[in-house]
Amino acid sequence: MVNFVLVAGAWLGAWAWDDVVPELRAAGHGVHPLTLSGLAEKSGAPAGQQTHVQDIVDEIGRHDLRDVVLVGHSYSGIPVGQAAERIGDRLRRVVFVDSNVPADGESFVSAWPDGRAMIEASMAATGGFWAPLPEADFAGQGLSEEQIGRMVGGATPHPGATLTEPAVLGRGVGELPATYIKCLLDGDEPSPDVAELLRGEHWQLVELDTGHWPMLSRPHELARVLLDAAGK
Repeated sequence: MVNFVLVAGAWLGAWAWDDVVPELRAAGHGVHPLTLSGLAEKSGAPAGQQTHVQDIVDEIGRHDLRDVVLVGHSYSGIPVGQAAERIGDRLRRVVFVDSNVPADGESFVSAWPDGRAMIEASMAATGGFWAPLPEADFAGQGLSEEQIGRMVGGATPHPGATLTEPAVLGRGVGELPATYIKCLLDGDEPSPDVAELLRGEHWQLVELDTGHWPMLSRPHELARVLLDAAGK
């Protein structure tokens, strides 16, 4: 048995994994979907990026989890990658789901040369938060109208400090045992930093023919990939 810790990306909470959790539990594993500070049912709690890293570390320590498969989607790949380093031998594997990956001293917006101004403008207009995407922005990502409705209805503004604070790493994430899931409707190729990591001996690439939110659009396929990753 392994213990999955599932962390969704910007604007989302633990609820985003509702369609994935049952298959992982049915396979006999522990499953811990986690809402980060400032989001969903924890909306209003102050949060910076290191708060989110500590949220993940604390979840693992609170339940004394071992053989941990840490799963980070989108933005959450950044705190998940840092937490993976900090939990030491409790870690079995990291799975990055169409996600950003951390680099020491770099923030989420560091990788957005064209998007930084957009994110910062959104934060300025919403009191320091990144506003959730409008319904139209989910088009072309393999989501049904019902799934888009769930996304829009469940999203909460994302704490801006988590996007602008730098990552803190003692060593590169390339040394972590990792699976990177690339969702092809969100781009055919991984970003250059991820492509470089995939050339190392510890990382494996898996492609899914769906959009950026596979926990909603293809939960069964995603669950199978996670189960396979757990067996590595």
